[in-house]
Amino acid sequence: MADEDTRERILNVAGAEFAAKGFQNTTIRGICRQAEVNVAAVNYHFGDKERLYAEALMHAHHFRIRQVPMPEWPPGTPAEDRLRGFLRTMLQRMLGVEELPWQEALMMREMFQPTGACRELVEDIFRPHFELLLSILDDLLPAETPDHVRHQTAFSVIGQCVFYRFHHRILDMLVPVTELDRHYTPFELAEHVAQFTLNGLLGGSEIDATAHVETPSTLSEDES
Repeated sequence: MADEDTRERILNVAGAEFAAKGFQNTTIRGICRQAEVNVAAVNYHFGDKERLYAEALMHAHHFRIRQVPMPEWPPGTPAEDRLRGFLRTMLQRMLGVEELPWQEALMMREMFQPTGACRELVEDIFRPHFELLLSILDDLLPAETPDHVRHQTAFSVIGQCVFYRFHHRILDMLVPVTELDRHYTPFELAEHVAQFTLNGLLGGSEIDATAHVETPSTLSEDES
């Protein structure tokens, strides 16, 4: 228990330091001083600074996942219901979880200034969620949909959620506070994104899997 408490204390101090100063400007000695541990404790629990940074980053993401786990759907659950459940989970994690200030700041820093730890984050956390979303969309898209369209569709769905995560301060300036309080909860936004996505996939024209967008390099001399 003492070892676990020490490890948690180091992670929280390190996370705050990395979030405020970035990886390069953070020192192990500074972390140890604030966490009231010696360098040997960091080496014992994490090995080195790179591993400590990666663990702090993963710790921040796993905190959200533990708070709002992904639902488990029984066999035969319609894709529309699974999409709504997926979106409710993602938006609840993004907007409805109370977290330590450093956790959000560190995740934001890593998204805009990726380090070597980003690949581990992608493989361990982002990719499984991405594959889950693709499996849901596969039941909504035509069977012959090529991979690049499947991926772009998934990114479009995720992008709608990420907008509300990263631009809430802009929303505060654009939308009346009474509207924000009533209609921008994670569950209302999840329903909006789900309905918007389903309307695009099922209610509009079918996606043209053979469509090709011309670029300047593909235009003929006469067209250019």
